[in-house]
Amino acid sequence: MNQLITQDIVYVGVNDRQKHKFENMLPLPYGVSYNSYIILDDKVALVDTVDACYGDLFVDRIREATGGRTVDYLIINHMEPDHSGSIRLLRRHFPGVTLVGNAKTLAMVEGYYGVDDNTLEVKDGDTLVLGRHVLQFHLTPMVHWPETMMTVDTTDQVLFSGDAFGCFGALNGAVLDEDMDVSPYWDEMVRYYANIVGKYGSPVQKALQKMASVPFTTVCSTHGPVWRKHIPQVAALYDKMSRYEPLEEGAVVVYGSMYGHTEQMAEAVAQGLAQAGVRRVVVHNVSKSDASDILRDIFKYKGLVIGSPTYSNELYPEVDSLVRKLELRGVRGRVYGCFGSFTWAGAAVKRLTAFGEAMQWQMADLAPEEKQGLKPDTYQACIRLGERVAEMMK
Repeated sequence: MNQLITQDIVYVGVNDRQKHKFENMLPLPYGVSYNSYIILDDKVALVDTVDACYGDLFVDRIREATGGRTVDYLIINHMEPDHSGSIRLLRRHFPGVTLVGNAKTLAMVEGYYGVDDNTLEVKDGDTLVLGRHVLQFHLTPMVHWPETMMTVDTTDQVLFSGDAFGCFGALNGAVLDEDMDVSPYWDEMVRYYANIVGKYGSPVQKALQKMASVPFTTVCSTHGPVWRKHIPQVAALYDKMSRYEPLEEGAVVVYGSMYGHTEQMAEAVAQGLAQAGVRRVVVHNVSKSDASDILRDIFKYKGLVIGSPTYSNELYPEVDSLVRKLELRGVRGRVYGCFGSFTWAGAAVKRLTAFGEAMQWQMADLAPEEKQGLKPDTYQACIRLGERVAEMMK
């Protein structure tokens, strides 16, 4: 699927429609693309590689794009193996290629692939002249690995952004956003960010501020569409998510339930939210919804209510896992409520309350907890909890 990005820049990436889970954790219902780009000039530069399992196809595409010319430089913006996995193969086919990266990148190249020769270390602001094209390197550490950087082709004003501005979803024929329906990619961008980049809001903010003064008209990420028409929307989305600001009005109700009692409480909370005017209420059963989808929605919406039964004097295991994921990502600024149930000793509400306090969220002053079967007064208390959270969201 070699396609022109500009007159001299060619897309040579691949689609992965085989892998079930990204990083063996995150479902890929629409697949994923591994994007790579060739810059054709007096010198030929390749920007990032692809997952090793597509290495042979990748080399074929490079040869097609270059017309049989050699590759002089490999620009390495990010070292995750889905983008660096073909480095050794590339070296076998193009033995003279110079690997270009910052000090942390080159240390990882040696650590992962045992390659330490014919390298070029670049620092922040350094340039590389290919002929007509001049590349400039911008270090953006912890977006979302310590070695990450972005490369700008100052000639054609193309930003090679690494994983930043990327998303799940294979490319279905077209590469440029202006040539496709991009609507399926927005939720996949939020899910990608929430699960992979979500912890690193502060470094993302620094990178956005740093790159704001750099002129570019096209963004070539390592996953998903090449952005040109929708750059303002993409940048705004990343800005909001890295500030942990909600993207839309709405609330998420998340619960675990073994025998249905906590589930009934969740339904009542959702009813209370709706009755109080919250039009977008998303309800997730942690035993059925994938955690990546739950995290996506928590990043999207301001309201969050979590319910759990007590399980061995702890939270229900899947709820506990979600709580730890939220702690890890340091999600801020949510309006929060909680509820729970137990049979002989209650601990869920106590632990969910302590979690909300630790996250420094705005918390509802009502936390229903039911012993054994759900009673009418507790059912009404859950409705009031939903209404209370809705009022706080306003």
